[in-house]
Amino acid sequence: MTQSVARLIADSLEAHDVDQVFCVPGESYIGLTSALVERNSTRIIVCRHEAGAAFMAAADGRLRDRAGVAMVSRGPGLANGLVALHSAFHDATPMVMLVGQVERADFGRLALQEQNYSVLLSDITKLVIEVNEPAMASEALARAFHIAESGTPGPVAVILPEDIFDDQTDAPVDPPRPHVAAGPRAQDLDDLVDRITKAERPLILVGGGLLADAVHDDQVFADLNKLAESWVLPISPTHRRPQLFDARHPNFGGYMGIRVPPDLINEMKKADLMVALGERMTDTVSQSYSFPTAPQPQLPFVHVWPDANEVGRVWSPDLGIPASPHEVIKALLRREIPAGAAKRQGWVDGLHKIHRALLAKEWEPTTDGVNFAAIVCEVDKHLAEDATITSDAGNFGSFLHRYIGFGQKQIFLSSVVGAMGSGMPMAVAAGLRRPNTQVVCFIGDGGALMMGNEIATARQYGVNPIMIISDNSMYGTIGMHSYVRYPERAFMEGTRLTNPDFADWGRSFGAEAFTIREEPEVADQIAAAFAVKTKPVVVHCLTSAIQMSAWRRYTHAETLP
Repeated sequence: MTQSVARLIADSLEAHDVDQVFCVPGESYIGLTSALVERNSTRIIVCRHEAGAAFMAAADGRLRDRAGVAMVSRGPGLANGLVALHSAFHDATPMVMLVGQVERADFGRLALQEQNYSVLLSDITKLVIEVNEPAMASEALARAFHIAESGTPGPVAVILPEDIFDDQTDAPVDPPRPHVAAGPRAQDLDDLVDRITKAERPLILVGGGLLADAVHDDQVFADLNKLAESWVLPISPTHRRPQLFDARHPNFGGYMGIRVPPDLINEMKKADLMVALGERMTDTVSQSYSFPTAPQPQLPFVHVWPDANEVGRVWSPDLGIPASPHEVIKALLRREIPAGAAKRQGWVDGLHKIHRALLAKEWEPTTDGVNFAAIVCEVDKHLAEDATITSDAGNFGSFLHRYIGFGQKQIFLSSVVGAMGSGMPMAVAAGLRRPNTQVVCFIGDGGALMMGNEIATARQYGVNPIMIISDNSMYGTIGMHSYVRYPERAFMEGTRLTNPDFADWGRSFGAEAFTIREEPEVADQIAAAFAVKTKPVVVHCLTSAIQMSAWRRYTHAETLP
């Protein structure tokens, strides 16, 4: 059957179970959007900024471990979306971005908004596919989804010239490629079992690769918990993946995030074996390549990741297993429990004791605004068992990881690489994908004015997140880095912010809004915010700049305004 390329692409999206796409409408792909509107099987989520649309697609991909889809127009449209592509690439998040291009007859003439996308995107995508022949459109999409979701997941860009959508083709829909999960070799399992059996102080890191498996299989967390309990192993979720192991489980060995507190990291460094189970390994997880040291780890190191190209890329592991982390867990559970596993109980208990002490709801009041700890601890009382919590980038996020005891039924979404502006779009995506569930977004005053405008998208599509804004009138993380590196230098003029009244700002979008100025107001205002069910909520929190993070304060407060 002959049909237009636009309709073939719509068929292909439907074949890949794409039920919604995120975009800022653009003229270079209007042929496709008109076909999608006509078909009415794939919902178009109209956003306010291409970065917002792309962050939503990244979050949607993470929620399903299937590539989320964003559509952006050529030139400026794509440029706006680059930050989310960068984030998805570093975060190993599957995404397919459909990019408009100039008409084929104008290639190479520097036509309006023309760019060479194969060059521009070469460092932040897994692949750039240019579709210049109508018959290749469906095959290109099938290849894009397969590559985005395979091995180390990541973004793939598909470039579509403006004039191709009306071309006719009799090419069939290319169906989805089968999902491939690599399993461990028997000899590698033997080696791993032997290493764990001999270890007295093993440390098991679990990361995003395991989270991807969990989206496909509800048994993942149960299997992980069984392994931890029966083999007596401490489990440490890694940077911005806190929900991978219940924080109150006795085998929780501490959160391996960025800048682990001294008491915990010093104890962790007594380990005699590290197993990175579904953790890609980065500078943030490894404490700036110091634990384990790169390229030669200072302790026996086992790296389990589903992409052989990643295992050994930075570190030289004693054992590398390019396999699905869940397949490894299941294979271990089929083996006999190692003799003498109980010898590790003291090690597990010691790590957990330190973790529980760090999780304690304790903080010191501040004089220049509310200590954000008080707000996060109060929010924690209201979080549903299946809540989605999103966080923008910034030091305020450290309070979440210190004071919230995440559970395995909860979902946490953030830019792992630390891109500002992700928090609110990800909250909108979560509300769309998980309707009638609780969505809470934590965001700083800097990030709120980057992508907080997507609260308009939330209103348009009936999504009702609670947006907790930490307003300390500065770029707090940069202020901290300036203060730590150059304590003798003034830095406020380089980080200061003049902010709107965020409560009034929220109301202008049609949200309910509350303001917290002093600590005695926290409990009532947070309770009131969580009582609202029918519209988005903005909670404007006037927070301390002296308390620069959950772990650090300025010791020379007189340097602050």
